[in-house]
Amino acid sequence: MKDRGITLIELIIVISIIGVLLIALGFSFEGWMGGYRVESQTKEMYVDLMNARARAMQRNRVHAVDFPSAAQYRIREDTDEDNVTDSILPSYPKTVQYNISWSWSGASNQYRVNFDNRGIVQPESNPLGGTICISGSSPTTSPDYDCIKISQLRINMGKLSTQISAGGACNAANCVAR
Repeated sequence: MKDRGITLIELIIVISIIGVLLIALGFSFEGWMGGYRVESQTKEMYVDLMNARARAMQRNRVHAVDFPSAAQYRIREDTDEDNVTDSILPSYPKTVQYNISWSWSGASNQYRVNFDNRGIVQPESNPLGGTICISGSSPTTSPDYDCIKISQLRINMGKLSTQISAGGACNAANCVAR
């Protein structure tokens, strides 16, 4: 029997199939990375909120996490014990890649989550709590965590049941805690 190898047509078909699979994988990977970035940012903000809370209890001083813009947040400490946060902690403010939205209103576009010296959370203008949402860049981005529910005694990460970019609201009803 004569072994003739592969033909040019067979080689072109195999290369075409590999090319289609690589393109499909590339689009899938890009969507996955977008979700990962939003989730990573949400987790980092959650850790910073929990650290501010622990620091308030440890140092027996009022601490606050405030959001001067939709792309930035910082942790402040009351250094002279007058219940007004005076100094910004080192390594803050932190700039975030995606927009942050809130479900409570603050004075003059200044949003703040206050922690008293016992670690009890009191978002400004709403002592019952609020929600912080991280907006992905596209409606197809589907991270596991993209919102943080805040109440006086708890801070929980969650997932928006309807993405903000797809018309969902940033509120406690849309943020399902996990």
